[in-house]
Amino acid sequence: MNVQKLMRQAQQMQERLQRELEETSVEASVGGGMVAVTMNGHKTLTAVRIDPEVLDPEDASMLEDLVLAAVNEASRRVDEMVQEKVGGLTGALGGMLPGGLPGF
Repeated sequence: MNVQKLMRQAQQMQERLQRELEETSVEASVGGGMVAVTMNGHKTLTAVRIDPEVLDPEDASMLEDLVLAAVNEASRRVDEMVQEKVGGLTGALGGMLPGGLPGF
């Protein structure tokens, strides 16, 4: 087994994963769709949509709570997606080594 070749393949997989994360979009909505956010795979918030019905100057704390919940949900979904993608890559990489990768 050529270690340099293996390391090159691992680096290519990592670069591919980074590109996929940048291109991936995850949306989460809360409050029956009153607030929705979109986040890429690097957890950069790319869009926020707020239903005008939620805009009540007398109850700003409700809107704040909805935005916070939507962002946290999108972040959780990104984490799940990354785990799935990384799990697939480490599985593929482990298959290239005799005995797989310990700890993966």
